[in-house]
Amino acid sequence: MLSYRQPFREFRMMPVPAPDKPVRTLKSALIVDDHPLFCDALAMTLTGPVGIPDVEAVGALEAALARLETGPLPDVVVLDLNLPDVNGLDGVVRLRRALPDTPIVVVSSLDEIRVVRAALKAGVNAFVPKHASREEFREAFAVIARGEIHASRMALEASAPTPSEEAVRRLALLTRQQARILQLVCAGRMNKHIAYELSIAETTVKAHVTAIMRKLGVQTRMQAVLFAQEASFNVMATDI
Repeated sequence: MLSYRQPFREFRMMPVPAPDKPVRTLKSALIVDDHPLFCDALAMTLTGPVGIPDVEAVGALEAALARLETGPLPDVVVLDLNLPDVNGLDGVVRLRRALPDTPIVVVSSLDEIRVVRAALKAGVNAFVPKHASREEFREAFAVIARGEIHASRMALEASAPTPSEEAVRRLALLTRQQARILQLVCAGRMNKHIAYELSIAETTVKAHVTAIMRKLGVQTRMQAVLFAQEASFNVMATDI
């Protein structure tokens, strides 16, 4: 894990919000990105123009989840969509489940509108392209500090959700244990194998599987698997 400290004390987060709006203090950030050079550049932006004094970086989602379990929790998480151990929006869903109240900022080279919209529906607070300027980063973090969502108007336009967006929305309803069981179901595990791996009763697994299918609106395990796959970035493979 890498740790960065604020080298530029003269920078402050701007603009100053109106007195009647509560402001979230952003003093620490966790970057989840597997490109060291980009992490270094992003950390300089966060500790400099954005004004976050304490920045850490990890290179995989599992490393981020492990870091969150040890605490203290960061004030904001900055997430790449393409990581070695996760593909696309599944990372957003799992991170949001672990951090229901912490702002998540996606910084990605995938800046096509449907990608942005899908990420927002999955629960991120801001979406910033990797090629954005430092000023754009500063603005995005100032917006989420005010408790608002940062993205382009096009991304926020109301429209009917795509199948993948609807899948992400429903998957976000699962508890952490249900999400883990669904992952094992997708891997082809039977209930007794899942029970053994998670050290729970097989009847408990069956109850979870039933709840999973109800939340996803499907009737069979295979339909649940297909529904979960719909939430992956396979539907956006042409953009990667």
